[in-house]
Amino acid sequence: MTTSAQPLSALSADELATRLTTVRGAYDDLKARGLTLDLTRGKPGADQLDLSNALLGLPTSYRDRSGADVRNYGGLEGLTEMREIFADLLGVDVAAVVCGGNSSLTIMHQVLTALLLKGGPDSPRPWGEEPVVKFVCPVPGYDRHFTMLAELGIEMIPVPMTADGPDPVAVRQAVADDPAVKGLWIVPTYANPTGAVCSAEVAAELMAMPTAAPDFRIFWDNAYAVHHLTDDEIKSADALGLAAASGHPNRPIMFASTSKITFAGAGVAALAASPENKAWYLQRLGFGSIGPDKVNHLRHVEFFGDADGVRAHMRKHRDLIAPKFAAVEDALSSRLSGLGIAEWTVPTGGYFVNLDVLDGTASRVVALAKEAGIALTPAGSAFPHGNDPNDRNIRLAPTFPVLAEVEAAMAGVAVCVELAALEKLSA
Repeated sequence: MTTSAQPLSALSADELATRLTTVRGAYDDLKARGLTLDLTRGKPGADQLDLSNALLGLPTSYRDRSGADVRNYGGLEGLTEMREIFADLLGVDVAAVVCGGNSSLTIMHQVLTALLLKGGPDSPRPWGEEPVVKFVCPVPGYDRHFTMLAELGIEMIPVPMTADGPDPVAVRQAVADDPAVKGLWIVPTYANPTGAVCSAEVAAELMAMPTAAPDFRIFWDNAYAVHHLTDDEIKSADALGLAAASGHPNRPIMFASTSKITFAGAGVAALAASPENKAWYLQRLGFGSIGPDKVNHLRHVEFFGDADGVRAHMRKHRDLIAPKFAAVEDALSSRLSGLGIAEWTVPTGGYFVNLDVLDGTASRVVALAKEAGIALTPAGSAFPHGNDPNDRNIRLAPTFPVLAEVEAAMAGVAVCVELAALEKLSA
């Protein structure tokens, strides 16, 4: 069903009633189809995973470039060749990089718990000995960042996420005078879920701004550094370089992985940091590990060859998922443009589309979609404790379903968005 360009708020009561009847009919038709569709999680589709099936036959050797046997213990930093690939992709020196297991989220949790238990190299005391610990959280943001903080008892301070990154004015206000504010989360490139890219200017402000906490940390989660949807392959801001230049070399800790590059559950994760932070992390890591899965590191090195191999591989991903994002845009624009009840992003990379519906209706949209057999991420998931104060935000994840399912799901979502809006406007 296509829409007129007239905002729904401009309709008379009779016009709203007529349109509500029509859209309810469309919704009843939607429910009658018996759909079972899922747009909840940003997972690679099976066709994307198939791109890396050659990994299952690798490595062909068990020795790295130096001749070391990767089957044995040791090498806490990870395989040098794997670290070189990450260094190139992240724009840092190889000396800054540590490669570990398959999950960057695990490394983030390791770092956070170590800071709570031991403090960082520049901490007056362990974070856990402070009366309270707070983190600045750009919103909308990544739900697993927030649940990790909540589980560890860390308070969260929401700040707006703009098209250029976290609002630096709001961040500055949060960190300037309160020493309990110890950190900030950021997905700097194609942020989850807005697709925003942190500009070099905003990144420079974040690295340079005064903070009351002497050991303030920016968790720079570059999960989508090379996950482009267009030919314009944006480079991430140089967090480590900007921090060093501003006199705060220990402020950022970078995280990344191949989870959405090769196999989501069997990739390689990495950390990059200042020399002092890296030494601190390796010391903590060494108490619980004798070394990572270097066989898997070598497998990935053989598969990619170098960082350019990763970039070429990611263009294959782009070819598979870009049509799905186009389908989301087509469904939303053709059905909702001009109605004044929804705004959405058209990302140039990453894994999500951010949908803002009429205030007070996001929960209703998700419930309507569920009744129609379309699973959406719970409303408010992109906010700390699941609390979207405006009940407007919905994260759409189109990568996992096949294209036809994305098209069907989004046609249904558009109906649910309009129905929820009409119900509210008619109340």
